Amino acid sequence: MSYVENLHRDYGDFKLDIDRWEILDEGVTVLWGPSGSGKTSVFRILLGLEECPGLKWNFQGVDLAKLRTPEKRLGVVFQTLDLFPHLTAQENILFAARARKVDPKVVTARMKELSEIMQMENFLQRKASVLSGGEKQRVAIARAIIGEPRLLLLDEPFSALDQELREESRKLLKRVIETEKIPTLLVTHDPRDMEVLANKVTKIRGGQIQN
Repeated sequence: MSYVENLHRDYGDFKLDIDRWEILDEGVTVLWGPSGSGKTSVFRILLGLEECPGLKWNFQGVDLAKLRTPEKRLGVVFQTLDLFPHLTAQENILFAARARKVDPKVVTARMKELSEIMQMENFLQRKASVLSGGEKQRVAIARAIIGEPRLLLLDEPFSALDQELREESRKLLKRVIETEKIPTLLVTHDPRDMEVLANKVTKIRGGQIQN
């Protein structure tokens, strides 16, 4: 297990108040709650994008809360995906590998593996600006994984897709996570995400974990 402790933040009109929370170190932990429940704030604090004095995050003996964001080695997919539109799908993925200083020999092999697992061969050389929503999502996930992260963090990754594509993407993501064996935190408001992907569900409401 990964243990998050003392996650307290006062936003004035809203408070996060989480004393202790366990995240699986295998499979998918889903943080589920309605809009305004505090999910995205938790996500941003764990990434180090917002301050949270006193926070502890013990992952396999390392307190990730004490590390700067790049040192945390987290693979991240935001709701907006945030690809570089002028780069090809492959260039977007390789950019992350270079930023994490992954061995080029490893990158070549990993690129081939991810391309096959995520069925990206047909569009790797196309600019991100012309990719479909589902294709962009696959690139964003591959980009997050190729940097050899400790954990994969996903914030509402299916929200921009239509219903049919969401279902296909859930199955694809499930297969990738099981193949890569990367512990994953999925933030969502969609009950279907829980049904398909969750190994553990944590419900949040009003900034508090619901047991």
